[in-house]
Amino acid sequence: MSNVLYIHGMGGGGDSRIPGLLSRFFADSPVRVIVRTYSFDPDQGASQIASWVRELRPALVIGESLGAIQALRVGGVPHLFVSPSLGAPALLVKLVPVSRFALGRWYLHRRFPVKAGDRQPLLFRPSVLQKYGPHWEKAQAQAGKDLEAGLPFYAFFGTMDHYKRSGVVQVGMWEDLFGKDTYQEYEGTHFMEEEYVRDLLVPKIREMLELQK
Repeated sequence: MSNVLYIHGMGGGGDSRIPGLLSRFFADSPVRVIVRTYSFDPDQGASQIASWVRELRPALVIGESLGAIQALRVGGVPHLFVSPSLGAPALLVKLVPVSRFALGRWYLHRRFPVKAGDRQPLLFRPSVLQKYGPHWEKAQAQAGKDLEAGLPFYAFFGTMDHYKRSGVVQVGMWEDLFGKDTYQEYEGTHFMEEEYVRDLLVPKIREMLELQK
């Protein structure tokens, strides 16, 4: 059995859509996709994820959206990404002044609502948001070590991803860090549609797992 640890994005969780689809597509295979809800506080989240890595010993880690930063902090495994939001930490740090006021926190919760269910509570507190700067630095440092070790990194980006306009998603930043041959664009949104999960993400997971044999 090959465990794949799926690290969801902001406000996602154990019942997120894409890992649910993956579990369905891999139902009759020796691939097990595991997703668990972790803390929005990046340090607490990193600690939770590290304990899961020790428990599960995943053969592959997948990071979605803001979860890409947490995925990058996991060392020693191949990495796959869906709409990695490498520009998000800088934006969250910029929101620290807004989060100091009750009205600002109210606005942020209205701007980023969380669906009901097993989902990550979003705590827009200055003490939490300001951690995203060091969080990004630690993620880059670990990614550098894994690149030197020859571990693979690959990402999928939607051509209609509306987060590109705000700089949350930056294909150019990905190229600078990981190279031009390490990603593919699909004609969809930030929230990878089911046909692309089936036709792009599933085959790539199989390919990356085969490379480790």
